[in-house]
Amino acid sequence: MLQIDIITLFPDYFKGVVAAGILARAAQAGLASYRAVHLRDFAVDKHGTVDDYPFGGGAGMVLRPEPVFEAVEWCRQSAAAETAAENSRIVLLSARGEKLDQRRCERYSLCDRLILICGHYKDVDERVAQHLADEEIRVGDYVLSGGEPAAAVLIDAVVRLLPGVLGDFDSALGDSFSEGLLGAPHYTRPREYRGWRVPEVLISGDHEKIRRWRQEQSEKMTRERRPDLLE
Repeated sequence: MLQIDIITLFPDYFKGVVAAGILARAAQAGLASYRAVHLRDFAVDKHGTVDDYPFGGGAGMVLRPEPVFEAVEWCRQSAAAETAAENSRIVLLSARGEKLDQRRCERYSLCDRLILICGHYKDVDERVAQHLADEEIRVGDYVLSGGEPAAAVLIDAVVRLLPGVLGDFDSALGDSFSEGLLGAPHYTRPREYRGWRVPEVLISGDHEKIRRWRQEQSEKMTRERRPDLLE
């Protein structure tokens, strides 16, 4: 089972995220478990302080290192004995991180535990990135108001890859990026809609022709839309 701990200032954000669809199905099947850990439970004072002004001046507030380190340590201490430290990853969601991709999601799906740190405010103290997190990850080249939406994307992309979560795991194998290319287009009933017909090869019953057509379409779409993937 994959245990996912999410360190956040907004634990309620994830209640709806993990309560429906594939994520809920994975939890019900005992394949994944989620826990939102409130960062303010590890505040530095009775007022719930977790941030401070940046050294050197400038606008915005910075998350202090103490609450983040202590929250991660609490997650580690509460881990099941069989969850080996070497099979877990601590991920800081950060706009400066490496971009999340399918290969990284596949690696995360092989872990026993993920600890996700959701940044907020202007930044997170750099000592968290340098001395606590195993890696920094971004979901795109844009800035979010916090790490929570990025964490939700990461969780969904990883959990769907766990064996037994999808009704048909072959469905995941044919997704975009699984083979380094964009996925081929798909069609369903009706065969014709408003004059647009389903390609004849898909209703031919010839599985080898269908396989070749999908491969050709996948390569064509990748050349047109994401030529960088071919490089």
